[in-house]
Amino acid sequence: MTLILMITISLTVAAGVLLLLSRDLFRTLVGLAVLGSAVNLTVFLAGRPGSLTPPLIPPGLDRLPAGAADPLPQALVLTAIVIGFALLCFALVLGAWISQRAGHTEVDRLRLSEPPAKDPLKPTILKE
Repeated sequence: MTLILMITISLTVAAGVLLLLSRDLFRTLVGLAVLGSAVNLTVFLAGRPGSLTPPLIPPGLDRLPAGAADPLPQALVLTAIVIGFALLCFALVLGAWISQRAGHTEVDRLRLSEPPAKDPLKPTILKE
């Protein structure tokens, strides 16, 4: 089970990096989400997913039995999934707004359409 999960994480990272290096804005955003899923799988792997003992404390004891699944990585991954989904939704809406305003989704052309900075240490602020 661990080997299959490690291979899945490796393929997910490879797909995320490939999408992240794309020239299209939306492929870049999806690549960022795929890399976030790879990180979630890595944290999930830290919680011993092959253990069949549930993370429940029996009455009269004050700690988990030996070999029980660790509930903390499961809770962290669940929280990270919700936050990652909200971030992806926001990024897709922002990308749609940028592509509608610019008329294209090529990252290189979007970078060239920015106004030049007067001071390289301070970003320019656009006023409409």
